[in-house]
Amino acid sequence: MKRRLAAIVTAPLLGLLALGAVATPATAATATVTPTEKLSVMSQFSQTSAASQSAWNSARLNQGAWTAYAFDWSTDGCSASPDQPVGFDFRLSCHRHDWGYRNYKAMSQFPANKARIDSAFYEDLKRKCATYNAIVRPVCYGLAWTYYEAVSTFGSLAVSQATIDRYAAKKAQAEARAAATATGAS
Repeated sequence: MKRRLAAIVTAPLLGLLALGAVATPATAATATVTPTEKLSVMSQFSQTSAASQSAWNSARLNQGAWTAYAFDWSTDGCSASPDQPVGFDFRLSCHRHDWGYRNYKAMSQFPANKARIDSAFYEDLKRKCATYNAIVRPVCYGLAWTYYEAVSTFGSLAVSQATIDRYAAKKAQAEARAAATATGAS
C-alpha cells in the first residue's frame, strides 16, 4: 500500500520533471516574480499532459503558496454550457481552461497560446471521460469533442440545450441496451 501511495503522489512530480522543470511557488525570499518566470509556470500548468493538469490542480488547491505569481484563479465554470452535462463532471476541466484563458490574456500572450490551452482542455475532458463506465464513455467522448469544438472555434463555451438533449438520449439508449443485455444474460 505504501509503495502504491508513493507512486500516486510522485507520478505528477515525475511528469513535470520530464517537462524539464518543476514549478514551485515563490517563497517570501523570492516574492518578486518576473514575467518570464510567471510565463514559464503558466506554460507548465497549461500543457496537455495529465502531469501538467495534476500540477495545476495542486497549485489551485494551495493558491496561497502562489500569491507572488498573481494568478487569476476565478472561473465561471463551463460558461454558458452545463458544468455536468448529462451527469458527466466537466467542472475541473473548465476551471483549468478558464485559468489558461484569463492568465494568458492578462500577460498579453493569449493568441500564441490559445490552441494549446484548448487542446489541454480537450485532453482533460477525455481523461475525465475515461473514468466513466464503458457503456456511456462514448457519449462522454462525444460531448467532450463538442465542448472542445465550441472553445476552439468560437473561443467560448456555449453548447445548445438541443445538443445536450441529444447526448442525454444517446446516454439513455446506451444504458437501456446494457440493461437489456444484462437481463438477457441472466
